[in-house]
Amino acid sequence: MMKFAICDDEPVMVREIRERLLGYMEEQHITAFCVSSFSGGRSLLESDCDFDLIFLDIQMEQPDGMETARMLRRRGNRSLLVFVTVLKELVFDAFAVEAYDYLVKPLEDIRFRRTMDRAVRVLRQQTQRSVIVRQGTSCEVIPLAQIVYCEVQGRKIYIHQSDGKLTGYYEKMDAFAGRVDGRFFRCHRSYLVNLAYVRGSNAGQVILSQGDRIPVSRLREQALLQALLRYMKEKP
Repeated sequence: MMKFAICDDEPVMVREIRERLLGYMEEQHITAFCVSSFSGGRSLLESDCDFDLIFLDIQMEQPDGMETARMLRRRGNRSLLVFVTVLKELVFDAFAVEAYDYLVKPLEDIRFRRTMDRAVRVLRQQTQRSVIVRQGTSCEVIPLAQIVYCEVQGRKIYIHQSDGKLTGYYEKMDAFAGRVDGRFFRCHRSYLVNLAYVRGSNAGQVILSQGDRIPVSRLREQALLQALLRYMKEKP
């Protein structure tokens, strides 16, 4: 899940950035994300600051945006920082805190989209070998290589891991399938399997390396075989 934060003391600007962000994510068909808003640097710093990208105004009450960024970096925070400000002359100061980008108010649609295109590519590259699942106020990072298979029961997805751990949380399978890579195959409406653990199929079931068996739809048996052959050919 991509996690965004907007930190600006102007409610109108917070609303505009949120609307632009939601519009962009909808156009890109990205559903696994959340957006948090903060009216100042202090409230942002008092949160867990566990965000992938932070839109940060510079002109705010102390700590202003630049000082907030410095404090985040001193804590070891590696969020992508995008300054949103009327102060064009501070663009060089932004480099000192390793800002990802610098947007000038009033926001230009093309410039905003260009920034989001780049940021989403970076975030996807950072998370392509793992997934983040949220359970209430906590989250868990699960390496893709550790996932044996996933199944849907009711409104929950249950992730079965190679060490025997089982993680259950609320998400649609379609959304989860969109966050993993080509090593996973949808063998059944309610099951997603990691091809690295598949040892064969028989009588409508996928046989896994640990001895588990999960269903494969009759209409997907041939596609499973093709996906498995392709995986074996392409894997390093």
